[in-house]
Amino acid sequence: MHNHKKIVVVMPAYNAEATLVRTYQEIDRELVDEVILVDDQSRDQTVNIARDLGLHVLVHPKNRGYGGNQKTCYGEALRLGADIVVMVHPDYQYTPLLIPAMASMISNGVYDCVIGSRILGGQARSGGMPLYKYFANRLLTVIQNLLMGSKLSEFHTGYRAFARQVLEQLPLEENSDDFVFDNQMLAQVIASDFRIGEISCPTRYFAEASSISLRRSVTYGFGVLATALRYRLHQWGLRHDRLFDANGRRIAPNRVPSSNGSEDVLKLN
Repeated sequence: MHNHKKIVVVMPAYNAEATLVRTYQEIDRELVDEVILVDDQSRDQTVNIARDLGLHVLVHPKNRGYGGNQKTCYGEALRLGADIVVMVHPDYQYTPLLIPAMASMISNGVYDCVIGSRILGGQARSGGMPLYKYFANRLLTVIQNLLMGSKLSEFHTGYRAFARQVLEQLPLEENSDDFVFDNQMLAQVIASDFRIGEISCPTRYFAEASSISLRRSVTYGFGVLATALRYRLHQWGLRHDRLFDANGRRIAPNRVPSSNGSEDVLKLN
């Protein structure tokens, strides 16, 4: 808790057994009130390790994808009364040591959303980011900034913190369940005029860290460009887009499964 605000860390997990413990060990539990892990049908021991660590664990009955996992993460954080939610990947690519700084930037009322940028500190390549991913990141970010009138150093980081009102107001249920969810969410943050802060974040690329294939990276890249174009057309009034509709479907706090299983959308442990 910071400034009387409840801080919840969420981890969208898939096959993270090799890195989960290292990630969790860097979380400041004196500051963070709750750590939620949502497992997307991992084929390894991620769930058992998370239970042993004492995390608040939810398990999807079937794989929902990275974006679908985040929807569950945020819904559960809202249900638990979070004021600030920090998403940390359990693959140890981003250090949780920055959680206090990111959370304080929100709890002090400076920003509504904070992202950990691998580009600001100039360490992306030294941290092992493949050259093609680095150039793709830079090129896509330049195009997105031009189309969206923003000045972010990076749109493609998976390290983010949000004030509760951001998660309550954005139409996140309109977003994809795939990897482009992250990008759509930032576009919605910009469209809603929430204040975005950035913090320099080192990154690690190693064998156990998750990484999408080249084919899926290309699909993601086209999805990113489509999102930026949809934003621009919506802002110009040429196309009403559900992604940016203030009355679009929003994340609701998760339902707790009842004893007879009538609301068994998740398995809570």
